[in-house]
Amino acid sequence: MDESSADAGGAGAGAVLLYDGTCGFCAASVQFVLRHERRRRTLRFATLEGTLGERARRAHPELEGVDSVIWLEGERVLVRSEAALAVAAYLGGAWGALAALGRLVPRRLRDAAYDLVARNRYRIAGRVVDACLVPTPEQRRRFVDGDPAVVFSAPAS
Repeated sequence: MDESSADAGGAGAGAVLLYDGTCGFCAASVQFVLRHERRRRTLRFATLEGTLGERARRAHPELEGVDSVIWLEGERVLVRSEAALAVAAYLGGAWGALAALGRLVPRRLRDAAYDLVARNRYRIAGRVVDACLVPTPEQRRRFVDGDPAVVFSAPAS
């Protein structure tokens, strides 16, 4: 799995963020991204449980069993803290600066902090049951669960 850092200039162009669709914390995080995007509105979203999440796992077998937000961009697959930092870089501005600072922290420590939040995410914000995001028509087009036009590159052998 390529966990190289995303460059802020290209971050988000063609990227898909896979997230836990039953997690209130994860849904709130997607809403946070939608509220804080600047000019770029290229990041697409899909749930881990949906058709696209299943297709991504088939294209990237190394994702099986991964309990994390996943940033997919071409052949690049980022999980855990690297995926979260890619999202921050995509947002730009102060969030992009925070992503750059976050990369100074060793990945092992970042991932430990990420895992702590991930293990407790349902306690933090509960499960998504009846309440959900009502996206604008423009935002709705960026939720790509089941979209057969979204293609994932298999890892190079």
